[in-house]
Amino acid sequence: MTKPDWEAIESAYRAGVLSVREIASKNNITHGAINKRAKRDGWTRDLSAKIKSKADSLVSKREVSSQVSTEKTLNERILIEANAEVIANVRMEHRGDIRKARNIVNNLFDELEAECNDVEALRNLGAILREPDQNDRDKLNDIYNAIISMPERVKSVKALSEALKNLIGLERQAYNIDDKPSGNSTDQLSDLMDKLSQEA
Repeated sequence: MTKPDWEAIESAYRAGVLSVREIASKNNITHGAINKRAKRDGWTRDLSAKIKSKADSLVSKREVSSQVSTEKTLNERILIEANAEVIANVRMEHRGDIRKARNIVNNLFDELEAECNDVEALRNLGAILREPDQNDRDKLNDIYNAIISMPERVKSVKALSEALKNLIGLERQAYNIDDKPSGNSTDQLSDLMDKLSQEA
């Protein structure tokens, strides 16, 4: 059996990179023999290389973890911004639709105001345009007079007032003026316009 190279073994031991068992295996001796020699001669192991290697490994792992976390945060931010953009566009469309509907209702109020301001002139127009048949009836003129009558005007005021009240409520929701919005503004707007069209 060849004699162990104790100088090489001592150098490897002091370097601290290899374990004692690894040094023993490379030199065909037992790790107990190395420990015994190290204790006898006062060898000390320099573990700085192992410490540095472990530190490098930890830094690498943390860097990868940081990159993954950053990518996750970035993806979440992109997702949030994309969905927020969609919602913002929908809300802006709702505001535009509500504004148009309010303008229509206000225009109808103006028409009704003009009618109420000169009902007599409208009646005179109906009298001028009256063309009774052989039974002294004029259905078209009767409808005209019914439309300009007070009950119809009152009915129109009620319908337009309800429409305006609903639209103002929808507008307050669309602009987040109310703390507790209720219902779906789009559905309410559709229902309102359907109701107006049926009453017209």
